[in-house]
Amino acid sequence: MPMQINKQRLLDEFLELVQIDSASKDERLMADALKPKLEALGFTVTEDDAGAKIGGSAGNLIAVLEGSKEAPTLLFCAHMDRVEPGRGIKPIIEDGMIKSDGTTILAADDVAGIAAILEAVRSAQEQDIPHGRLELLFTVAEEGGLFGAKSLDASRLSAEAGFFLDSGGPVGTIVVQAPAQKNISATIHGRAAHAGVAPENGISAILVAAEALTKMKLGRIDAETTANIGLIQGGVATNIIPDRVEMKGEARSRDPEKLERQAQHMVEVIQSTCAAHGVEAEVVVGDSYNSFRLTEEDYVVQLALRAAKALGLEPRIESTGGGSDANIINGRGIPSVILGLGYTNVHTTDEAIPIQQLEAAAQYVLQIIKEN
Repeated sequence: MPMQINKQRLLDEFLELVQIDSASKDERLMADALKPKLEALGFTVTEDDAGAKIGGSAGNLIAVLEGSKEAPTLLFCAHMDRVEPGRGIKPIIEDGMIKSDGTTILAADDVAGIAAILEAVRSAQEQDIPHGRLELLFTVAEEGGLFGAKSLDASRLSAEAGFFLDSGGPVGTIVVQAPAQKNISATIHGRAAHAGVAPENGISAILVAAEALTKMKLGRIDAETTANIGLIQGGVATNIIPDRVEMKGEARSRDPEKLERQAQHMVEVIQSTCAAHGVEAEVVVGDSYNSFRLTEEDYVVQLALRAAKALGLEPRIESTGGGSDANIINGRGIPSVILGLGYTNVHTTDEAIPIQQLEAAAQYVLQIIKEN
């Protein structure tokens, strides 16, 4: 029989939280709303200096509740920010689904994770379920760069298993693999000339960049690897041959060797194309985050599977092509998986979540606490 949660309270809190504006690097209102909720549950709550480090209005919230039994320390994490358009959200309930009014996203990514965690802890306390030490981490600026997690002092955490509520797929989905990402920035220097009087005296940096792009392997490279050039900027006027173009892109792979090869391929194409036109390029490659790969031998995966089966869920072990705060925390030494929340069409104005999936997510967190 599923662990009991207060379904109406969960729904009400979800609706409350999605209506709090909480853009990336502007999570102050959300942090201020969550602090008293956590303190009322007996957590010791601290806010770190991530906000100051990244130019934001709030830091990560770290909440700790000592255990009532000997057990591995568990970490539950969700992020407080959301993508745009995410201000002034007006949630609507229709046919068992929660959605926005169509002018904004819903922010189930990641308010569903926050609400599920809070309801699970409340229910565990109300039912006197013994538990080990619990650590909650609500991060800032996850969207677009994992900046809050990257700025976190992980020595504040002692967890032995982490659960990040931040994925699509039905509840019972357990993501155990995610790729590393490299960022690639290139500045191509052409030669300016008057486009109407003497175009032959110029070398168009835009044309050089375009030629490089036609030679570059992009998109889905293989089952583990993707690549993209997502930003191009250059030129100053239609009557000037552009002498400068900036390109920014990325490569991702769950295989480190494939990632290195793809990034090197992109760099070599840019450099060789520039050399063929007699111009120069400055190319910088940086690491954004590391990959992680867990197996069923890891306790965090075993616990997630055991809890899913206890609830009668069909557990699904999956990998992802996206990055999340779990990449950062795995890299800091806490084995962590990402759990599906059942939301759909995230990052769009069609985003929605079935009420049943929101309830299942809270029950799942509660069962994990009990099974630990």
